Amino acid sequence: MVLGVLGLEPVVETVYAALLRHPQSNLSDLQAVTGLTEQEVRAALDDLADCAFVRPSRDIPGGLRVVSPHVALDLMVRRQEADLARRAQELAASKAAAAEAVAAFGALAPNTPVNGAERLVGMDAIEGKLEILAKELQRECLSVMPGGAQSQASLDASRPLDADALGRGIAILTLYQDSVRNDQATYDYAHWLTKNGGEVRTAPLLPPRMLIFDRETAIVPIDPADTRAGALCTHEPGIVASLIAVYEQAWATAVPLGAATTRDTGTGLTPAERELLTLLARGMTDEAAAKRLGIGLRTVRRQMATLMERLGASSRFEAGLKAAQRGWL
Repeated sequence: MVLGVLGLEPVVETVYAALLRHPQSNLSDLQAVTGLTEQEVRAALDDLADCAFVRPSRDIPGGLRVVSPHVALDLMVRRQEADLARRAQELAASKAAAAEAVAAFGALAPNTPVNGAERLVGMDAIEGKLEILAKELQRECLSVMPGGAQSQASLDASRPLDADALGRGIAILTLYQDSVRNDQATYDYAHWLTKNGGEVRTAPLLPPRMLIFDRETAIVPIDPADTRAGALCTHEPGIVASLIAVYEQAWATAVPLGAATTRDTGTGLTPAERELLTLLARGMTDEAAAKRLGIGLRTVRRQMATLMERLGASSRFEAGLKAAQRGWL
């Protein structure tokens, strides 16, 4: 179905196509043309009205007028663009609030709870806190695990906690970077999570590492660039709510583990290639881009060489210009 990419169900598109071919059709006519039940046709018409693909007729009382695809699709795309812009603003505000709040608690004494927050210094302190929080879990654990391959020590420490939580019916939602597919140990662990009832999604870029327990307690690294430096554990509702907003935005744009990599129909780019172009266009070095994407430096350089060849560019600067001209950025 053509309109599935815009969120329309096949049944809804079928009814819309029938209306375009037979604009004067009533409910019975649509049933006959589409072979759908009365309930299915009515539900489809409701969805079309919500999307402004049909509007009340001024000629037929109680009837509907079908809106041309040119007008209807343009309006839908504009609404989606406005929604994306709004969500981007909300995400930016949430990130800023979370960063400001985390910084405010940076001076806490190590491993000493103060006003609903605790600064955990050392891996032993972090693992000990995670064990307590995992045992107290009642509903859900959200986690972001950037950086591609996870250390074997981290995987070994997580498995018994995750197994216990899954066995108690706890919902475990985990975000990894796309590059996790290149590390067999981490990929196997992610597959084990999904096999045992967890949900795993991946994306080219992720927010900093975080763990959120029952939407009430969050653990984030004191220094995202060095997770071994320590972590902040907080119950502050404002901080936790901001981190949840960041998480939900990232989750909404990620894809399930194992999903086939898709290319944008307009640009031919994969999500990872678009993110790489965006990072390099901002002036980020190959090394920094590789770290952000959780992939090797050679991989970044190979992908960039391929993109430059597709663009017919002889330099990074020219590639950036041509990518922008083509609407790739």
